[in-house]
Amino acid sequence: MGIIGTIIIGFVIGLVAKFLMPGRDPGGFIITILLGIAGSVVGGWLGLQLGIVPESGFGRFLLGVVGAIVLLIIYRFIAGRSSSAS
Repeated sequence: MGIIGTIIIGFVIGLVAKFLMPGRDPGGFIITILLGIAGSVVGGWLGLQLGIVPESGFGRFLLGVVGAIVLLIIYRFIAGRSSSAS
């Protein structure tokens, strides 16, 4: 797929994750893309650990969204702690 395709898919996954978890995030466009790409990696890893390896592209997309949501929760927790500490 290449790097451009990975960035585009990561961006879409990040947008879906932010749509499913509305609220203020201390990140912008780049954070959305990075959360989506990393979420795909985390979702794929979690799928392998749980024995869930979807054959279809949609199943992998869902795992990516789940991974991005997990990372978004962690990101909000860490970013919220650091902004309230200052």
